[in-house]
Amino acid sequence: MKLNYKRTLLVGFAFFLICVFWQAYDTLVPLMLTNKFGLDQTWSGVIMSLDNILALFMLPLFGALSDRKDTRFGKRTPFIFIGTICAIVCFMGLTLVDNAQLSKLSDGNNSVYWSNGYVVENKEYQSVTNKGVPKKYSVHDYAAQILKGKNFDELTETEKTEVKNWYVGLDYDQYYVYNVQDNTYKALKTEKDANGKLTYLYQDGSPLEDGIRKINAYTSVVSSAESQFAKSVSANNAYLMVIFIIVLLLTLVSMATFRSPAVALMPDVTLKPLRSKANAIINLMGTAGGIVVLGLGMVFQTGAVKNQMMSYTWFVSAVCGIMAIALVVFIFTVKEKKWNTEMLEGQAALDAEEAQPQDGKNEPTEASADDGEKTVTASVSTNKLPKDKLRSLILILASVALWFIGYNAITSKYSVYALNELNKDYNATLMIAQVAAVIAYIPVGLVASKIGRKKTILIGVAMLTAAFGGAIFINSSSPTWLMWILFALAGIAWATINVNSFPMVVELAQGNDIGKYTGYYYTASMAAQVVTPILSGALMDAVGSMRILFPYATLFVALAFVTMIFVKHGDSRPEQPKSKLEMLGGADD
Repeated sequence: MKLNYKRTLLVGFAFFLICVFWQAYDTLVPLMLTNKFGLDQTWSGVIMSLDNILALFMLPLFGALSDRKDTRFGKRTPFIFIGTICAIVCFMGLTLVDNAQLSKLSDGNNSVYWSNGYVVENKEYQSVTNKGVPKKYSVHDYAAQILKGKNFDELTETEKTEVKNWYVGLDYDQYYVYNVQDNTYKALKTEKDANGKLTYLYQDGSPLEDGIRKINAYTSVVSSAESQFAKSVSANNAYLMVIFIIVLLLTLVSMATFRSPAVALMPDVTLKPLRSKANAIINLMGTAGGIVVLGLGMVFQTGAVKNQMMSYTWFVSAVCGIMAIALVVFIFTVKEKKWNTEMLEGQAALDAEEAQPQDGKNEPTEASADDGEKTVTASVSTNKLPKDKLRSLILILASVALWFIGYNAITSKYSVYALNELNKDYNATLMIAQVAAVIAYIPVGLVASKIGRKKTILIGVAMLTAAFGGAIFINSSSPTWLMWILFALAGIAWATINVNSFPMVVELAQGNDIGKYTGYYYTASMAAQVVTPILSGALMDAVGSMRILFPYATLFVALAFVTMIFVKHGDSRPEQPKSKLEMLGGADD
């Protein structure tokens, strides 16, 4: 009995295109909402949580509908085909609405922001660490503080003209430094050395000291003004925002119609003993989809500071093209009905073989003999979970919710954070995290087989806490490789947690309750992903800085470590998988 790897790979194209979509969606939509429509982080978080809210009831609904629907193409294939086509059309439509909003923003530029005297958020203000400075500045005062260390009204006419010209000509490569101790600014200028390398100097020509944090002037003074302008445009053209939300909802509904059928297809065509290996391949296909999109993002430079106001049509066209190619491969190669029939026949033969008595002796059968006839009794547990095990179940689910609150806050906000706070391309960082996770799956399986799932999870949670905690101290002047190391650690940590957490929950299931306990797990994780984009966004707005993101994530992941310590049941030392590939089978979140 061997897994048909070719068939599994072909079936995996459905999950591949799903992950292609979500990787693009999770990074682009927050940028559209904040940069193009001027939404604050709270409302951006509300909209980003819509997919999780829909998933809570739509995934079970369409999973059940596909169970009952049978066509000549099979149960799942029609949902995958129609859902993907609708998702592609709607996703492309989303960029068209984004472009319509972008065209209305074309009247905005540095001169407009200056002449209108926009009041913008002071990037140096934070209610926790630096509350003794103005929370907001006019663009006049902010520019004057950076260039001259004074408010605009305190300048001479010559200095005012100099400051205005500096602001109007501000581009993406201009920086300043800020001293939090005495609330002073110093503008920087750039020049190339003999080797053509860009160096940063103070305005008087003296070199910038090592280790001094550079802050991007464009994202501080102009991006905030752009957001204010976008907000005013949205207020005057509210219909575009309404259309955007409607198209967004249609896109999410389209994706929800076939996610469950796509996931259910693998067990439909795979014998039970081979499903762990098959699930590993499906997960690898999904990860490959995410990596492909991040690579595309690097090519299109969607994460560059200079492209905050770019049109995403060509990028999304490439993403949708990949989805369409994956769908074509799936439709023309996957024979769902035939493969499902072969699986059922093979499973029946396997079950019959396993039911054969050994050494000519009949195995005892659990039965009742009320009428002299054997009636097989289903092994359904009617007992309640003991209190100590119930306590462990609640603690495990609490841990799941807590680490998802921390982790999903990063995944839903990082693209905006990377551009505005780090001035770095988010694509490369996220790709490194995904690649590190894939590499870690096999070692993680080996560790769990040696020390048990609980200890392995605790190690993973500790690593994730360290990674997010370390990222608190990363800024725009930090070496890019340092962020890569931290995100690689986060990827390894997430793999460590992800592979082992779901099995711990179903370990507590009794009899035929595995489906119910699976529901508990996904309810905890999905509820967390509904709450955290809103909660983290509201906290950023309240504090007045996006830099609260990583402290927020670190706190909740650390709390998950605490709740996990007190778990007493559900752990076991899993059997050594028959192949290393099986170690990837548990990571399907």
